Amino acid sequence: MHFSEKLAVRPGTKVKLADWDPDGTFGYKKGSKLERLTAKTIARLDDLQNLLWADKQHALLVVLQSPDAGGKDGTIRHVMSGMSPQGCRVTAFRPPTPQELAHDFLWRVHAVVPAKGEVGIFNRSHYEDVLVVRVRGLAPRSVWSRRYDEINGFERLLAENGVAILKFFLHISKDEQKERFAERIEDRTKQWKLAESDLEDREHWTQYVKAYEEALSRCSTAAAPWFIIPANKKWFRNLAVSSIMVETLERMKLKFPKPSFDFSKIRLK
Repeated sequence: MHFSEKLAVRPGTKVKLADWDPDGTFGYKKGSKLERLTAKTIARLDDLQNLLWADKQHALLVVLQSPDAGGKDGTIRHVMSGMSPQGCRVTAFRPPTPQELAHDFLWRVHAVVPAKGEVGIFNRSHYEDVLVVRVRGLAPRSVWSRRYDEINGFERLLAENGVAILKFFLHISKDEQKERFAERIEDRTKQWKLAESDLEDREHWTQYVKAYEEALSRCSTAAAPWFIIPANKKWFRNLAVSSIMVETLERMKLKFPKPSFDFSKIRLK
C-alpha cells in the first residue's frame, strides 16, 4: 500500500474533514506484526537519511500540524527516533518575538529551512499564520487571506531549489482530544504539556476545523502536498508518517558520492 497516494490531498480538492475518519487504519491492526512493520519502516528511514546526508543534492522538510494534543511531539519522538541528530533539526514555532514581528511572516521560517543533505522538522509552522492568527483575530482578514498564495509561492521556491516538502495534518476527533486532555490533567508528568490557551482553543474547535479545511484545500500542491493522517490511533499515525517519508526519499534516487581518489591504490601499512 502506498500511503502517499491514499492520504494525499489532491491539488484543487475542497477538503471537508468530516469526510476523513480520524479512526481509520485501512485494515491495519495493532499488534506484533504491525510493530515489526513500523520498526522496519523506521529502520529504512534511518538508512535513507544517511544517504540523503551523503548525497547532499536534496533536503527534506516535514511539517506537522494538528489540533492541540494531536500528536506532533509523539510523532517526532517515535518516527524520527532512528535519525542521526547530525543531519536532522526540529524547530518548534511559538508566538513570534518582537524581532520576528518586525519582518514578514515567512522571515523566521526561511531561516530554519533545512540545507541540502538535511531533514528539517517543523512542530507547527508558517501555517499558524492562517490558523491561530485567523481564529484568534490576531490580524485582519485582508492580511491573513492573502497568505495562502504567499505560502504557495514560498513552498514552490523551496521545491524548485531541491527541498522536498511533506505536510502532515494529524487528524484527531474532538472526543479524542478530550481524552488526551483528561490524561494530561490526571498525570503529573504530563500536566506541563497542557496550557490554558489549549483549553481556550478547544472552545473554538469549529472555527479551527474551517481554518484547517481552507489551508488544506488551498495549499496542497504538487510541489508541497498535504497529507491527512488519521491520528486517533497513535500506532497507525506512526506507520503512515514514516511510510510516506520513506516513499518520498526513495523517489529521490539518492546515491552515495563517488570517492575523491582511487581506492584501489591504497596500501595500508
